[in-house]
Amino acid sequence: MFVTPAALSSESHEMNAISFSLILTGVLLNAAAQLLLKAGTNVVGHFEFHADNIVPIGLKLAFQPFIMGGMACYAVSLVVWIMALSRVPVSIAYPMLSIGYVINAFVAWHWFGEALAAQKLLGIGFIVVGVFLVARS
Repeated sequence: MFVTPAALSSESHEMNAISFSLILTGVLLNAAAQLLLKAGTNVVGHFEFHADNIVPIGLKLAFQPFIMGGMACYAVSLVVWIMALSRVPVSIAYPMLSIGYVINAFVAWHWFGEALAAQKLLGIGFIVVGVFLVARS
């Protein structure tokens, strides 16, 4: 049966505990994937792809444990996210991904020594307020 986009938008989707848990799990897995990829690139170091090094660098990246973990987190997050989208309007679910930025900023500061300047903290505050407002709508 073919369902039109208009029919989909008229369905009732409530944000319940399961829906919220799926969204939060998807966000956390996505954030973890980014952090693992960064940890992996820290191990590998700066690199550039050229015709003569694409295979050795590609293999080094492909078999780096942190990068493999990041890719696994992305794969699982995709499944979880699709489950969340089946329960919650995308206009509510998608903005929740910005929570991942907040998480990553603090973890990157703690683990990788990345800067958390006042301007960045102010931006994080705006993100938190925005997510709160979207979640309450």
